[in-house]
Amino acid sequence: MPPSPYRPAVLAGQVFRGSEAIRDRLLTRHQLRGATWVRLMHDVYADARLERDHELLCRAASLRLPPNVVMAGPSAAYLHGVVHAATFTDDVHVLAPVQLRLGSQRGIRVHTLGPRRSLAADAGSQGYSASSHGSADQVALRSAPATTAAGPPAALPRSSTVHTAWECAVWLEPVRAVGIIDALLRQGLVNCAGLDAIGRANATRPGGRRANWVFGLADPGAQSPPESQLRVRLVLAGLPRPVTQHPVRLPNGRILRPDLSWPEYRVAVEYDGLWHSDPDQIHLDRQRLNQLVGAGWRVLHVTGRRLYRDFPGLLREVHTALTNAGWRR
Repeated sequence: MPPSPYRPAVLAGQVFRGSEAIRDRLLTRHQLRGATWVRLMHDVYADARLERDHELLCRAASLRLPPNVVMAGPSAAYLHGVVHAATFTDDVHVLAPVQLRLGSQRGIRVHTLGPRRSLAADAGSQGYSASSHGSADQVALRSAPATTAAGPPAALPRSSTVHTAWECAVWLEPVRAVGIIDALLRQGLVNCAGLDAIGRANATRPGGRRANWVFGLADPGAQSPPESQLRVRLVLAGLPRPVTQHPVRLPNGRILRPDLSWPEYRVAVEYDGLWHSDPDQIHLDRQRLNQLVGAGWRVLHVTGRRLYRDFPGLLREVHTALTNAGWRR
């Protein structure tokens, strides 16, 4: 039986600075290079048993950053609960006061907040928040010994949800940004009134026009990131904007809600996700969609392969269906 890996109890399940662990004689350099630990960033390591997700990277980044820096954009969205906003391979986005003159480093993308800039959702807002924990928590964490982790998600300062939406709209390409904002809306983390307010308050600031355009593409009715991507790509390609989850009442009184539809033309698009591989789900979906077709609707099915590998062909099919139903550009 191979020997058990050496793992000091104070480092178990933790994220820590390697130099501090060596200084405090918890580990040697040789031990730090072993499979017991995973290197996340320069001089930042973690227990290799921890789940390798974006939260882990945010915890690592917090150990390399000074106070008054918050997680922002897609990183903040992940910490707020939008799990598809960022992955273990994505950079951590942070927001720092311009006075810090903090440059980006490997794995961390730094955005600056000017001394007179305040993104306010309303006149009384102070712009950015650290959620339920302020910068004092971060100072305490950074002054702790190497045996202290960066903390759970709630302990990581991040932009408020409405500012997270703004940052994603300004920093990310539109399709990805809308997918994150759709999820923030769907989960009740922001609402359309909040987006409208921050959009109006900052319309003349850098990125204001872009943010309002992206907000206009968002829709809380999207049920998944691929559905968001499909909707936005169709609109950006010049098709009329579809309605999400439009209620269609059948003659028998049953109400169906296709993923995307153009009620005026009685055309619907259904995205077949991974759950459609379940035989029982396939049976129910096909029965439901056959009823929709029987009610005079044209229904097109979209798979992930079509969305990601053959979007031009998919676009032609939807365009043809709408044109045949009477739509004219």
